[in-house]
Amino acid sequence: MEDVKTNRSHKSSFFTSLFSEKKRLLELYNALKGTSYDDPDMIDINTLSNAFFYNRQNDISFTIGGKFVVLIEHQSTPNENIPLRILIYIGRIYEKIVDTRNIYRRNLIKIPKPEFIVLYNGTDDFPDEKILKLSDAFEHGEFPQELQHLELQVRVVNINKGRNPELERKSESLSAYSEFISMVRGFEGRGFDLDESIVKTINHFTEQNILLDYLQEHTSEIRNMLFHEFNMDDALAVAKEEGREEILALVEKGYSFAEIKKQLCSNTAQKPPIQGSNSQNFGV
Repeated sequence: MEDVKTNRSHKSSFFTSLFSEKKRLLELYNALKGTSYDDPDMIDINTLSNAFFYNRQNDISFTIGGKFVVLIEHQSTPNENIPLRILIYIGRIYEKIVDTRNIYRRNLIKIPKPEFIVLYNGTDDFPDEKILKLSDAFEHGEFPQELQHLELQVRVVNINKGRNPELERKSESLSAYSEFISMVRGFEGRGFDLDESIVKTINHFTEQNILLDYLQEHTSEIRNMLFHEFNMDDALAVAKEEGREEILALVEKGYSFAEIKKQLCSNTAQKPPIQGSNSQNFGV
C-alpha cells in the first residue's frame, strides 16, 4: 500500500474537487433549488482561493447565466459564524465579476442575485435544514424589521446519508458523495485505520461503478485530501474539547495533522511541567 502524505499546498477538498466539474455542480444546484437548468456552460466558476488548503477563501462560488451568484460552503463542524464569513466572501466575489470602476458612475449597475448555501456532513447532531442569519450576531440583539439595515441569510442543509433523501434522489453525485463519507466512517468504526478505510471505500465504489471516471482520474489525490480532511477534523474536535487555541491557530495557518502534532510535541518538551496539572497532551 502506498504511503499517503499530506500536502499543505492542496487548494481543494474532496467535495470541492468533485463538484468543481460543471455538470455535477449544475446537477447539485438543480437539486438544491428545484430548478431544471440543462446547460453546464451557463456556469462560470469564480471560487476564491489562496495557497493553503485549510486557509482557502471559500469552497465553491459560481454564477449561472449571469443572473445568480451562488456560494456553496461545505462544513464538517457546525459554525454559527458562516453568515459573517460569507458577507466577507460576497464582497470579494462581486469585485471579481464587476468592473469596480463603474461603481462611481451615476447609472445603476446590475449585479447577479446572491444565494448562500452550506452543506453540512459532520457527526454532531444537526437538523435536516437550518437558516443562519447575520443579524443573530448583532451586538444589540433583535431590531424591528424596518430598522434592519443589513441582513444575510444562509441555508444550511444536512447532507449526511439518509438525512435528506429527496435531495439525494435528485442528485446522484451528492448521494454518492454522502455514501462515500458514510462508508469511510463505517470502516473506521469497525477498527480499520483511516487510510485503510479510504482505500476500501474507493475499491467498493470502483467495483460498483460509482463515480468511476472521477475515481480513476483522481484516486491518489482523493486519498491525500481525505486523509488530511479527516485528520484535521479530529484536530479541531480535540482543540474545541480542550480549549487549545494553539491548535486552532495552526489549523488556520494550513499545517497538516502530522505537523501540528510535531509542533505541539516540541512546545511541550520546551516547557517545564506544571505542578498539579491534569491537562492532556494532544494525542501524543
